[in-house]
Amino acid sequence: MSDALNPETPEELVETEEEPIKQRKNGLYPGVSDELAENMKSGWADTELHDLQPVPQAEHTAARRAALSARFPGERLVIPAGNLKTRSNDTEYAFRASVEYAYLTGNQTEDGVLVMEPRSNTADGHKATIYLLPRSNRENGEFWLDGQGELWVGRRHSLTEAEKLYGIPASDVRELAGKLREATGPVRVVRGYDAGIEAALTDKVTAERDEELRVFLSEARLVKDEFEVGELQKAVDSTVRGFEDVVKVLDKAEATSERYIEGTFFLRARVEGNDIGYGSICAAGPHATTLHWVRNDGAVRSGELLLLDAGVETHTYYTADVTRTLPINGRFNELQKKIYDAVYEAQEAGIAAVKPGGKFRDFHDAAQRVLAEKLVEWGLVEGPVERVLELGLQRRWTLHGTGHMLGMDVHDCAAARRETYADGTLEPGMCLTVEPGLYFQADDLTVPEEYRGIGVRIEDDILVTEDGNRNLSAALPRRSDEVELWMARLKG
Repeated sequence: MSDALNPETPEELVETEEEPIKQRKNGLYPGVSDELAENMKSGWADTELHDLQPVPQAEHTAARRAALSARFPGERLVIPAGNLKTRSNDTEYAFRASVEYAYLTGNQTEDGVLVMEPRSNTADGHKATIYLLPRSNRENGEFWLDGQGELWVGRRHSLTEAEKLYGIPASDVRELAGKLREATGPVRVVRGYDAGIEAALTDKVTAERDEELRVFLSEARLVKDEFEVGELQKAVDSTVRGFEDVVKVLDKAEATSERYIEGTFFLRARVEGNDIGYGSICAAGPHATTLHWVRNDGAVRSGELLLLDAGVETHTYYTADVTRTLPINGRFNELQKKIYDAVYEAQEAGIAAVKPGGKFRDFHDAAQRVLAEKLVEWGLVEGPVERVLELGLQRRWTLHGTGHMLGMDVHDCAAARRETYADGTLEPGMCLTVEPGLYFQADDLTVPEEYRGIGVRIEDDILVTEDGNRNLSAALPRRSDEVELWMARLKG
């Protein structure tokens, strides 16, 4: 990887704390001759893109902004994308725009800010403006001497191009902080993404009012529009292919580690999508009993189970979230099958409870009842089942909730109020996971030794429809016998 400046640049050009490149003015850079500085200003072709079409979600983002405008009439609303974050020294993490910003604009570039300016007549709603960095300046040398200049990190869209792509008037974000400091009237900002924007609004906002904005935007995502459903299906379809990729290379994973599984799935995510939607859980053997095992550095052994929980994220940030528990050698043994089939039966009961008009908690309760019945039947906990459920005794081995909303975040709509989410009612267009599990820890002395170190979870992405539900991830087998046949076919 190149230095922040061209490797052939004289040593005196290296960026210093006293004189960072971004703060140097008028194109006067130490070590750059006047002739070179002048030469770099000219001789560049016009690369403005004139034949641009709006991004596919543009009409949907317009409707989302209209709903936001109606909820907060007469108030200025500020939604930042966020800034680059340092990974180490002079390298940054890959940027991912805030969900709130991307949901309302379709744009994903760092430093962007959406501002909804109230019109003088509140009945006319808001004027939306997207504030972005314009093309790198060639007159002052920014484009080739700034570490974030276009010759280093790639071309940005011009403000005119951005307007065409996103259907929103665009302005220079470098002027925004000053405008916000001078702004009058009520303001709300989505916090936690852009410290500079928040500082410009310090004396104009309150945490309580800003939280109301965040909650509204979270609840707005509970019901997905047709574009979002299509993106979720796209994410799931790529995820299915990623799981198939993994099964085909299990022999190589056995020769190396869980990292081979992680890398195999990641390749599919990067080729077909933007990224993975969350850290892949590639948990072999007893690691499957750790709910969020993302170290993925353990052995992969024939005769044990692999719990693979992974999801591809699309280029528009919608993620799948799917789990399968697979016999590494392709065949469940008797005990593994018994535990797996119990989880499958619980998941079937949970999925059946997902329907419009039902309570969000219904699928969790249905799945937990089945698992409690199995634990009593196996003699691992003393019944009756009603007692077990009332006291929550099954939770020693079931551990987690049976699902969550899914969308632009793997745990989507997390800021929604309890009454609209966990205690809410399901509606068509909601998308959630159903993912019961049983986990017998390697050091759990309350279960027979042969159970210890076995963890099983089965997870699918379920869309609530007008007449029930649709399993978006149904292309991946779930029944134990179907899983074995599927693996045998893929392994050839």
